[in-house]
Amino acid sequence: MEPVATSLWDAYSSLLSNQAMILAMNSSFVDPLLQFETQLTMIESSFKKTFSIPSFDKVREICSRNNDKDLENLHQNILNVYEDTLLILVSKDLYKLQILKEMAVWMSEDTFYLQERALVIIARVLSFASRRAKGFTRVDTPCLGALAAELSLLCSHTDPSITQQASFGMYHLLCIAKCQHVEFIKNKTAKYDESGDSYLLHSFCKIEFLPNLLKQDKVNIAQSVGQIFLPFLLTDFVWSLLMKLSAPDSAIALEAAILLKLTLEYHAHKVTMVSKIVDAIYKQLCQNSSHIMKHAMLHVITLLTHASPKKVIFQLMDYPVPADDTLIMMWHAAGSEAKVAPQVLKTILLILKGKPGEMEECVMEKRRFSIDTTNMMPVAASQALCTLLPLASYKKAVAEFFPQLLMALMLQLFYSSRMSVVADNGLFYARDAMRVLLNCSGLQEVDVALKKKNCWNQFSHEIFYHHGVYLVAKTLGDYNFPQFPETLHYLYKLSVEGPKRSEDSIITVIFLTELLNNFFRDPFPEEFLVLFRNWVNDSNPAVSKLSLQKIASMAPVVNQIENVSSLLLSILDSLFSKDKTVIIRALLTLRRLLGNLDRVTYSSLCIRIASSYCPLMDHGNAGIRSMAIRHFGELLKEMSHYTWMLNHVVLGGLVPLILFLEDTEIRVVKACKYTLAICASELKWPTSCLFDDQNYSFELVVLNICNNLLISHMSCVTEMIADTLGFLSSSRAYLRRASVILIGYLTALGGHLLLKDEIDVMLEAIERVVRDTDPVIKELAEITQTLFKKVAQNLTPSNMKQSFQKLFRFIYIKKVKRLYNYNWSSNLTDSPTGTKEIKNDKEGFVYENYEDFLQECDIYRCLGAQLGRGSTRRCPPEG
Repeated sequence: MEPVATSLWDAYSSLLSNQAMILAMNSSFVDPLLQFETQLTMIESSFKKTFSIPSFDKVREICSRNNDKDLENLHQNILNVYEDTLLILVSKDLYKLQILKEMAVWMSEDTFYLQERALVIIARVLSFASRRAKGFTRVDTPCLGALAAELSLLCSHTDPSITQQASFGMYHLLCIAKCQHVEFIKNKTAKYDESGDSYLLHSFCKIEFLPNLLKQDKVNIAQSVGQIFLPFLLTDFVWSLLMKLSAPDSAIALEAAILLKLTLEYHAHKVTMVSKIVDAIYKQLCQNSSHIMKHAMLHVITLLTHASPKKVIFQLMDYPVPADDTLIMMWHAAGSEAKVAPQVLKTILLILKGKPGEMEECVMEKRRFSIDTTNMMPVAASQALCTLLPLASYKKAVAEFFPQLLMALMLQLFYSSRMSVVADNGLFYARDAMRVLLNCSGLQEVDVALKKKNCWNQFSHEIFYHHGVYLVAKTLGDYNFPQFPETLHYLYKLSVEGPKRSEDSIITVIFLTELLNNFFRDPFPEEFLVLFRNWVNDSNPAVSKLSLQKIASMAPVVNQIENVSSLLLSILDSLFSKDKTVIIRALLTLRRLLGNLDRVTYSSLCIRIASSYCPLMDHGNAGIRSMAIRHFGELLKEMSHYTWMLNHVVLGGLVPLILFLEDTEIRVVKACKYTLAICASELKWPTSCLFDDQNYSFELVVLNICNNLLISHMSCVTEMIADTLGFLSSSRAYLRRASVILIGYLTALGGHLLLKDEIDVMLEAIERVVRDTDPVIKELAEITQTLFKKVAQNLTPSNMKQSFQKLFRFIYIKKVKRLYNYNWSSNLTDSPTGTKEIKNDKEGFVYENYEDFLQECDIYRCLGAQLGRGSTRRCPPEG
């Protein structure tokens, strides 16, 4: 009796001491977290002393032998003091129900403790807390999930007394959770009502959870917990049970597995922190769990995939590649059922939109657990497809998502070919997944044919990738793959919506073009032709060139294309691309189409097309310059019957055509001669012989054109002077040199058409050229400057007098002698014009032929009519 009494008195005194300190601290202003931690330490000490004392039956037996009831009362007082301490703490703060969860843990760690008596106290405290919760405006009990997991396992205990108390405790715990649930619904409903949102949470579902129904009834427990617990509490419940799967006691682990399965079957959709749960399962499986527990954990993966496929799959793809055996087992578990296969594939397709090797913006995202910031999830997703696609449960889903999988893997093949990590480690899972996809879709012959063409090996080299895409598309077409309609529909949708990356567009264009080539004859249906028209001006130059190349191939059937005008206008827009290769391809495509275009349509667009060539005549790339100039000439030749429409465009393009005769590139010079000869022919100018290489002289050409221009299109002189001024500041010396000569002759012949303010601007511009570092340009500029000053002296500031002077000078047109002796032939008899050098620049005009004379007579006749004293008849030849 003495040892028992001593232990009881020791426990009682220690309990009273701890209680005083606990309650004193509860009324202090200590930091709440520090307060709770200190109280919990003292409660744990009191717990070990309280429930290590001899059982009540043993004490009663001793007391009955000694006829002494004091020890019985002392035993009861010890339990009462411990219980009172908990009741006082909980009465002021329901959050401290957390202590009960810790008690359940301490109790399960050592069966030496009086489990039944401890559960009695837990049940009583929970009963008290459930009554208090009804009067609280806010119920804050985050520990209920973990405590429910402990109690639910004890509800199936072999000891009926423990089961009974655990059931009562579970009942009261659910009552508290029900108050918390109702309060949550009220708050949320009020919040949404005030905001005007029609969305309302579902009301609490009434169920029966009497203590007797909870005892040893796992289904009732799982359903009650799932329906009453809020998501974060249910997640704690599931997490605690999951941790029990690794418990050394196999009986507890088995009970936890059964409860976990039942809960997730009905309420997995409410579970949060799915990624954390999946990661915990992966770690436990890597620790060589028993066969039964391994099966239970994999079944948890299956159930979670039903409810949250995206969260599970994203987590499974976030482990290092290549995947180990454990991860592959988890993939099988996630994809074991056909009804979730579509959702799994959708999630994998979402991952495949990513680009492997890209760096994460944030080192540790909330959903990610890997420490590697490089995104390798697409590579893992490709490997997962190698595992999932052959499964029988995925047969229907693979057929449904064939186009999406095909294009996603095509892009991943491209990304993988550019990654040294993939190449060095042989991680071409995208290629393997592509072959698996073909074989699972009944396209084994396509796979064999591509293997014979060495296509699969080409994909590992970035330089051959585009050809590989072409081979896949062509081979699919050659074998008339049955998935063509849905694939074409998906490609059209993808093209309209637009891919996320510009390089993705290249793959789409190549693939779509080849499929259309196999199944349609040119021209393509209008819906697809619209896509190519839009791609012409894509931000990616490669896409633009591919679309232009395809459009060029339709030149023989260009007149069968609906809305061909809009197609040609889109090509014209691409002439202003920043990429020179796009411009060259656009010029070639346009020329091929125009060569076959109906003349009625051609004539309606010829002005717009010709105007688009003009800016390119001054392009920085010699190839573009020469091509634009030559194509401009071709257009004039083809539209010779519509010269009256194009005259203003021709005259507007004369300046660059003349200046680039001095280009350092021979091809540009030849193009200028070719086009200028056509322009002269259309304008009825006798200058074509000046472009022969044998008699060619730049200054003679300029002089001859200016003379003809003054006779036939005098009003354009000032505009040409303005255009030429822009070339005086060019960075290319030959342009500055040529523009000085051209503006000199334009001024010498048409100076009377200029105003004094215009001459002042020209003088300012030529002043800068006079200071040029090139001695030849400097010398030419000085001559031109002198000419400008001479013209300026002959002009009067009076506008009226100036106007009269202009009108008067129509009557007398002078022939200007050479000004610069630039590249002038020493043999005057070889001059292409057949004229003699004029000694006096005031001599009469010397006509080259009879037609020029008659043309000038018309000028005189019109001028006379304007003055009111001229004859309207043509001047006779002898006049």
